[in-house]
Amino acid sequence: MSLTSSQSPQGAPLEAHPAAQPTAVVEVAEFVDARVTPRGSLENLSHEEVAKLLDRGQGGLYPIFRQCALAVLNSGTYSDDARALFEKYRDFELKLTQQSWGIKLELTHAPGVAFVDGEMIRAVKEHLFAVLRDIVYISNEIVDNGRFDLTSSDGITNAVFHILRNARVLETKGHPDLVVCWGGHSISRDEYDYTKRVGYELGLRGLNVCTGCGPGAMKGPMKGATIGHAKQRITNGRYIGLTEPGIVAAEPPNAIVNNLVIMPDIEKRLEAFVRLGHGIIVFPGGVGTTEEILYLLGILLDPANADQPMPLVLTGPASSAAYFAQVDEFIGLTMGPEARKRYRIVIDDAAEAARIMAKGFAAVRGHRRATGEAYNFNWTLRVPHDLQKPFIVTHENVAALDLHLDRPVHTRAANLRRMFSAIVAGNIRAPVIREVEAHGPFEISGDARLMQPLDSLLAQFVAQKRMTLSGAYRPVYRVKA
Repeated sequence: MSLTSSQSPQGAPLEAHPAAQPTAVVEVAEFVDARVTPRGSLENLSHEEVAKLLDRGQGGLYPIFRQCALAVLNSGTYSDDARALFEKYRDFELKLTQQSWGIKLELTHAPGVAFVDGEMIRAVKEHLFAVLRDIVYISNEIVDNGRFDLTSSDGITNAVFHILRNARVLETKGHPDLVVCWGGHSISRDEYDYTKRVGYELGLRGLNVCTGCGPGAMKGPMKGATIGHAKQRITNGRYIGLTEPGIVAAEPPNAIVNNLVIMPDIEKRLEAFVRLGHGIIVFPGGVGTTEEILYLLGILLDPANADQPMPLVLTGPASSAAYFAQVDEFIGLTMGPEARKRYRIVIDDAAEAARIMAKGFAAVRGHRRATGEAYNFNWTLRVPHDLQKPFIVTHENVAALDLHLDRPVHTRAANLRRMFSAIVAGNIRAPVIREVEAHGPFEISGDARLMQPLDSLLAQFVAQKRMTLSGAYRPVYRVKA
């Protein structure tokens, strides 16, 4: 790989965090031109695939490839402002060169943080070509092939399976050991340190970690698990990161992830989490984390899943007790008392959270063996079709959401999840941010009994600075009784 750097050097903290003061800096070039060869994911492409990847027109893959690649190369920086990223690197370009023995990827005006001493960081390089692998596969084999019926529930699940299999995250043959960790990318230092302690306890018990792959509560458990695994001399620990094109620019993959998968949309990403994972830990977060909780509870409350063991723990440091109390109250008011029976709240006890997971996995193993279900992908879990269908975030679609307490629980869960998904999009997705700026906040309306606790919960998220990593927050929503 050869490269040249341009512009002036700048200092970059070894680990960026809102409450952390950098203790050391590494001098890096701000912009870099480089030529990179694939590593581990996709060594060869057809002429047709190369042409499609470089096609900037409608239906071409270049825009999404550029967006995801730029996000991966920006790993390690502390910002969730996708527009600022795209503006700073507006001259960033990619070019694929096909040779008889494979391909080369030429980068122009790339983020210098992805390089050290003239070489691209190995993890970043792996992630870059994971992006290439998934974009090519999803386009050719999932969307354009006609093999998958993406309007049916079974067809969507089948597509999720094939994407994960192609990414080689289903190759493990061991017992249930994968903990999905959800939580916010914008959390306090105290909460971030706690996620590392929980990850450490999971690693000591030989458990692996799957997250949304970004910073904050998505990075902390992986970082802690690496130490726990090292102490137990586990050298093949899995740190799986699942993301999707709409949010990857605002939440770039952290370098600990050793299995990165780009799913086509948020709904297939969520389904991948619940079918891959054997248990779930939820750390403090904001609207995105609440969206994930509602999604999962909507599934677990389906009568078809009554016998499905899925250990679920909501946990954080002592400073997060009030946060979880309010989330717990909101769940009770919106999903009913049965929903509260499906999880445990553990405050300031990382070891206990890990023990609950380890004990719960014994029940998962017993259930999978009794039913003949695979350990690496839960086919028997029923995901209601309402939770699978992609939600297009527009002012009209948000205003039309049916947010009433007398609806069936899966319908209620699906529409509440969509509402929170819209707020996430308005916070971090550049196209949706522009729509909000042009047409004003989303109008959210429904039952007063639901709107009041919703408004209170969202106000708490704003007050606790859980909506954005930096700067004052301007709400992208307006709650109407």
